Amino acid sequence: MAEETQAKAPATSEAPAAPAGQQAPSSTGSGGSSGSGGPRSGGRPGGGGRGKFFRRKKVCKFCTEKIDAIPYRDVRLLQGFVAERGKIVPRRLTGVCTTHQRRLSRAIKQARNIALLPFATRH
Repeated sequence: MAEETQAKAPATSEAPAAPAGQQAPSSTGSGGSSGSGGPRSGGRPGGGGRGKFFRRKKVCKFCTEKIDAIPYRDVRLLQGFVAERGKIVPRRLTGVCTTHQRRLSRAIKQARNIALLPFATRH
């Protein structure tokens, strides 16, 4: 019996693990009434959405490569900023700055008008 308590001693010094179906309580505290494991806690289990995952700030591709004019004929470049269904991807997802997003959307619209890019996909 003494061997069992010695084997369990290292496990008790750490924080107890949560059961498989439940989340461990967060020590940071979310401040809301829904608790730390609620559906609006940040989407990631166990952290409340803070601290563990750092999202890097997106940098404008056109500013870093010093591209001023966005050519409407460059279909391969423009397709990277158009979603699969044909919609223009917003700035918050691509990381493009405001001025280049305006120029990009103008170039995409020009490419659509002369049939280089589709307006929408058939589904």
